[in-house]
Amino acid sequence: MARSTLTGTRIRERRMGMRLRQADLARSVGISPSYLNLIEHNRRRIGGKLLMDIARKLDVEPSALTQGVEAALLEALRDAAVGHEAAARELPRIEELVGRFPGWAQLLADSHRRVAELERTVELLTDRMTHDPFLSASLHEVLSTVTAIRSTASILVETEDIDSDWQDRFHRNLYDESQRLAEGAQALVAYLDEDSAAEEHVRSSPQEEVEAYLRAQDYHVSALERNLPPRIDGLIEAARELSSSPARDLARRYLERYARDAAHMPLAAFAAAAVEMKLDPARLAQRFGVDLGAVFRRVAAMPEERIGVAAGLVMCDGSGTLTFRKPVKGFSPPRFGAACPLWPLYQALSRPMTPVRAVIELAGRSTRRFLTYAICQPAQMARFDGPQVLEAAMLILPDPPLAPAQGEVLPAGTSCRICPRRDCVARREPSILADGF
Repeated sequence: MARSTLTGTRIRERRMGMRLRQADLARSVGISPSYLNLIEHNRRRIGGKLLMDIARKLDVEPSALTQGVEAALLEALRDAAVGHEAAARELPRIEELVGRFPGWAQLLADSHRRVAELERTVELLTDRMTHDPFLSASLHEVLSTVTAIRSTASILVETEDIDSDWQDRFHRNLYDESQRLAEGAQALVAYLDEDSAAEEHVRSSPQEEVEAYLRAQDYHVSALERNLPPRIDGLIEAARELSSSPARDLARRYLERYARDAAHMPLAAFAAAAVEMKLDPARLAQRFGVDLGAVFRRVAAMPEERIGVAAGLVMCDGSGTLTFRKPVKGFSPPRFGAACPLWPLYQALSRPMTPVRAVIELAGRSTRRFLTYAICQPAQMARFDGPQVLEAAMLILPDPPLAPAQGEVLPAGTSCRICPRRDCVARREPSILADGF
């Protein structure tokens, strides 16, 4: 059924909003009320002169009746139908559902969106409970304090003859440990109460403070894009997200590199070249005379409206620890836990200076594919008297973005903990998710 089948619903809503009777509108455009009724209930197609006449009587542009605002609703329903066999068979009638029962359609779309949000919350909390260093330290502190209190209380209960001096010491220890337990528990509760389900509010490390700052900028620091000397110290001082000295130091290093990238690859010129070259990192690196890692960072810093796609970026050091993460819709790298060992990021880490390109397919309620480019490069100038420090980066593009994806599809996940692929040869730990979706 064509998208125009929703036109009838829009005609009916507009007519009722103008308090115009169906019979009066039908008479004014030269059709019967019964035929207009069929049109308004999406039982008859409409176009040409009749559409123009109705639009004129309703004082609205014809395009407002034929296009409307249902596109997002239709897209949400199509997304909800992915992986559901019965619903997938009825996809050709999806516009009829929206046209005849818009309220129920909106309910289904909202429910699907809420389920997706809750699944993401479970992923975040699971990742946090498993790997959050602050949470782990706090729980350890509480448990060790409880153990100390229990040991002291056990001595007082089980020992009949205790010298008064020792008894006073034990009582003092009980008091001190109880105070410590109360403070530790209070700090833990306060930490968990900081809207832990919302990723943007979780800041337990300097790296997370920097990520919060970059999210607030949408990863594009416009102040460093101008042809002026960068005022990085002023940007850091004005950033409310950077509350600790280590976070400010990390932010300064990031912004200094951002400024260098912007100087070598000016915004307008780079955006135009990215579109022209269909986001081919190798050609962009050759055009601007920079390395692939710099191109990855620059593409990830580009506003979506400039290059037509929202790009993600993941970086890690030689140990495989993620040092930078810019999520993209449908691909959110883990905050604390170990990432998927199948990522091209780690393939590149094992082959320094060898570019890697791969299409990966993430498992989930609806599988999504992403085109990825990865490279591992020295993080600093080579020295004869020191170890080589490597840094790997992986650019993440929705598949297909401006360029078609090439190569075999690699099944992967974000981390073993929340990946439903039970038979993965690289699995490190069991998944908390049930088989299938």
